[in-house]
Amino acid sequence: MNRSGMGVGSASIILIFAVLCLTIFTLISYTSANVDKAMSDISVEIIQSYYEADTFAECILAEILDSDVTPDTVLGRDIDSEWDFDIERIKFSCPVSESKSLCVELTIDSVGTHEILMWKLLDISEWEADDRLNVWLGD
Repeated sequence: MNRSGMGVGSASIILIFAVLCLTIFTLISYTSANVDKAMSDISVEIIQSYYEADTFAECILAEILDSDVTPDTVLGRDIDSEWDFDIERIKFSCPVSESKSLCVELTIDSVGTHEILMWKLLDISEWEADDRLNVWLGD
């Protein structure tokens, strides 16, 4: 019986198995890296949109504070204003995405000092109930 032929066959099988495993691990790593890159790009886009809205809100706030009377619109944004005794409450929002908006609320008193009450990123999308499941109601 020739032992050299048997050793080459089993070594070939092990080598083929090792190459196959390395190829599969390479594909898994490549796919994982692509998914991570896509998620990073989305994250960068969201953060960039937020800071653009934040800068725009700062410009609106500066325009409001520089004017003597609160205007109805500033830089194309509607400004909601209401008086409560000698304090004016002002609200406006700047869109960040289709579903999120940066909402700002502040007060200005008769002396001209202001206080920011809210500067938040809020979800503005409509909530829809998921009624696709056919749930047994007990009847």
